[in-house]
Amino acid sequence: MTPTARILIIAGSDSGGGAGIQADIKTVTMLGGHATTAITAITAQNTLGVDAVHPVPTEMIIAQMDSIIGDIGVDAVKIGMLPGPFAAEAIANRLKQMDKVPIVFDPVMVATSGSKLADDATIAAFGKLMDIATVATPNLPELQRLTSEDDPVAAALHLVGQHGCAVLIKGGHEEGDAIADALIEEDNMTSWQGQRIQTDNTHGTGCTLATAIATFLGQGASLNTAVEQARTFVRVALHDAPDIGQGAGPIGQGSVRLDVGTGLRLNQVTVTGSNYRKSVEFYRTLGLRQIVDSPENGYARFEAAGGATLSVQIDPEETILATTAIYLECDDLDERVEQLARSGITFEHGPRNQPWMWREARLRDPSGNIVFLYHAGEARRFPPWRVD
Repeated sequence: MTPTARILIIAGSDSGGGAGIQADIKTVTMLGGHATTAITAITAQNTLGVDAVHPVPTEMIIAQMDSIIGDIGVDAVKIGMLPGPFAAEAIANRLKQMDKVPIVFDPVMVATSGSKLADDATIAAFGKLMDIATVATPNLPELQRLTSEDDPVAAALHLVGQHGCAVLIKGGHEEGDAIADALIEEDNMTSWQGQRIQTDNTHGTGCTLATAIATFLGQGASLNTAVEQARTFVRVALHDAPDIGQGAGPIGQGSVRLDVGTGLRLNQVTVTGSNYRKSVEFYRTLGLRQIVDSPENGYARFEAAGGATLSVQIDPEETILATTAIYLECDDLDERVEQLARSGITFEHGPRNQPWMWREARLRDPSGNIVFLYHAGEARRFPPWRVD
């Protein structure tokens, strides 16, 4: 496995950018992997539905796979929309030759808008892909269609017993505010519960979930961990959907930056304050978005561009020592400092070029905590003296 997980996505293209290849590439990119693609079909679609589908010939699908496998290599595979049974069988035969590569199969049958994306013959051929898959990720209608079983657990066990792959039961099509997903394996069952996120922007949730699972598997995670982290990715993307289009809009994969992933992520800083109202006014004036407002508890949380959060905990009895500094980067440093100064914010010094290749302006919050507004660009992570 390479340091950057190489994820081969075999799926259709969505001209609306909400699902399919487009959603998959965004997901892999945000999770730190490298997406490669074998496009199976070109669709004309938007948030209202699918207007046209142009299948890619099977020989071209396999040629795309061969080009990727022969040079870049593959750490995990995600399979989505397929153009027909012949393509499904050819893809299965090609993937059989890849030893120990995790495969996530999302048996796409119907788009979020209700448009049909697979005929009966194609669905019948899905079994060959489940025979080689690590996990299949059908939603409830797809699970019933694959097995003719009304009970989801019985249907999943049917597929596990018949094909040997794990099955993730996705509960998003259930009614009610509480939803549950369950991972059914040959000798184990794991379930996750959560509250339904009320939104019309759900286009691409299935594609995104399957691709996130594949990415985490490609990065070396266990199947349980991959599913759990992928669920978090989708839920955050649902919360932060861009609200585009007149129908079922896309989810916000591009907004999931620091909420899930491998390794330690520095995404939250808390400072002590002495005056709630003044602290809130100060950080809101700087341009941070307040997302928690709890004056009775003396606590406020703010969100910065990129998803990192900063909070203030009020404790009038605490002695505040300015031993650390908060750094907030902005590309328009000089203009922003000038604007803030005109609004009444006092700076200890304006923008200055520093020997470490940053340009900084220094100020303090109402409690005396040091704050820098700065611009570093590539010099923050990649200075000439970086140690690798």
